[in-house]
Amino acid sequence: MNRTLLPIRLVFIAICAAAGWLICYTITAWDAWRWLGTLTGLLIGVLVVLTDILLRGFSLRGLSAITLGLGMGTLIAHWLGVSPLFASADPQYLFLAQISLFLISTYLCTVIALRGKDEFNLVIPYVRFVPQEVESGIVVLDTSALTDGRVVRICEAGFLPSTLMIPRFVVDEMQAIAESSDPLRQARGRRGLETLAALRRIPGLEIRVPESEVNNRKDLEAKLVFLAKNEKAKILTLDSNLAKLAEFQGVRCLNLHALTRALRTEVLVGERLEIDLVKGGKEEGQAVGFLENGDMVVTENAKTWIGSRVEVEVSKAVPSGAGKLIFARLVRSE
Repeated sequence: MNRTLLPIRLVFIAICAAAGWLICYTITAWDAWRWLGTLTGLLIGVLVVLTDILLRGFSLRGLSAITLGLGMGTLIAHWLGVSPLFASADPQYLFLAQISLFLISTYLCTVIALRGKDEFNLVIPYVRFVPQEVESGIVVLDTSALTDGRVVRICEAGFLPSTLMIPRFVVDEMQAIAESSDPLRQARGRRGLETLAALRRIPGLEIRVPESEVNNRKDLEAKLVFLAKNEKAKILTLDSNLAKLAEFQGVRCLNLHALTRALRTEVLVGERLEIDLVKGGKEEGQAVGFLENGDMVVTENAKTWIGSRVEVEVSKAVPSGAGKLIFARLVRSE
């Protein structure tokens, strides 16, 4: 984008300088001031380009808000200026009152519109209509989903829509975590930024980063739910509190913990499995291995086979806080 804008900006500055020279050329009385006109045009062009650079983070939604605020402020100032309140006013004082009303009303309306810019979807000159009961297919990611990292593999497998939304305040929150003095939080924040970079590299996956801000960190969850509701989107998270808040607001929430539980392998008694025995068990002769979903498999009389891949037969499966604890007996070894 910068490589494209640079020549455009240079051409614009050159055109402004040429315009200053042409103005002095067309007005005979200004012939002696052509160099000053050229310099003035050049400075005006540079000033406009600097203004453009300063507005680099300004979003189209913000421009829509300003346009709406100026329009509403102008209408209010006009209605008040032609109202019976000023019917018998002196023309000079009427002019001053109208200027004051215009400045005050446009300022107030613009500020109010900017504060509530996320509360309307009007984008000038385009108006978007979204059916109220139809989901948009967009998934909004929060900080916990990004710092977890599994979302990259889920997207690579094609189990999520092709459009992900990561609000600017979520990215800012991750950067703040990555700069934390706590080594654990710092590692989580860096993993979140790495996840964002990995998502951008997935072909066909669109990443949207709306320029939305929160004034208070406590408002982050509420703003996230509001954006998802406004866009008819779902939220991908590991935060149970955010999931409850989203459910209360009528926003569908995709919880990675629930997905993990849903993908756990159902093991039946008598079923045969191949596992790698990695350590000894609590009881004499026991060896322990793990399934791909993290379930622990305790194999009887297999301690001598630790470090090997063996075939076992399930004898019992007991639910536990971390999943299932599976007991098995050795069938054969490789």
